[in-house]
Amino acid sequence: MTTADGRDRHVRRTADAVRVRLSERPADLVVLPELSSIAYSDEAFASLAVLGEALDGPSVECYQALARETRVTVVFGIARRTGKTHRISQVAVGPQGQVLGHFDKLHRANFGFSAESPYFSAGDHLFVFECAGLRFAPIICYDIRFPELTRTLVLDRHADVILHCGAYGRDESFDSWHAFVTTRAMENQVPVLSLNRAGEAFGDSLYCDAWVDADNPPLRFPAHDEAFRYIDIDTSATDRVRSSYGWLEDRFESYGDLPLLDR
Repeated sequence: MTTADGRDRHVRRTADAVRVRLSERPADLVVLPELSSIAYSDEAFASLAVLGEALDGPSVECYQALARETRVTVVFGIARRTGKTHRISQVAVGPQGQVLGHFDKLHRANFGFSAESPYFSAGDHLFVFECAGLRFAPIICYDIRFPELTRTLVLDRHADVILHCGAYGRDESFDSWHAFVTTRAMENQVPVLSLNRAGEAFGDSLYCDAWVDADNPPLRFPAHDEAFRYIDIDTSATDRVRSSYGWLEDRFESYGDLPLLDR
């Protein structure tokens, strides 16, 4: 994908597929992966002058129309352009078609399958939005590997659910990704949706509840194929986990203030 026309056709196809699914079974929130409007490739990144777009660009307009028609909130990825700068962004559009806000990827990946710094600037803010009585916080791909971020979103910004949208290619780091997702869900006692791109080089998306064990395993998506999954989030289940396991209450305010034993 190196043309605006190719991007726009892909976005319309995706919106039409979502529209068909919602006609069969409604939902409150639809979530799409990192950079879902374009290809994740050096060729696409080298074409950002053409593929990048602002918050009033064609991808946002397409999903605004979908949101208004279906009365659903949509979260999707674009290469967001501001002046000559591009950022990897997740945009949230509300059921009236209003732009609720956006999150820009804080940590750019520059290892394995990824080389993002030559093309994208880092984000500089957090974002939390409300939908169906819950507070959702988007983060993007590499951001999951930094525990301070999700801890801040849960404890300080009161996020109920982490929306982790990624582009995990099957490089040497691929097999470690699920461990981070499970850990973030359990250590913060919140559901985490970890949504990867589909395709031969990607896949294996994951959803973890606030508690994971043999009787409550993560929900796994197909290894490669494009797929839609409906997820019901039960906030009472999160409350039960937190009342049974009090490690959020038992944590120290600061571990850096503890003295170091000098032998």
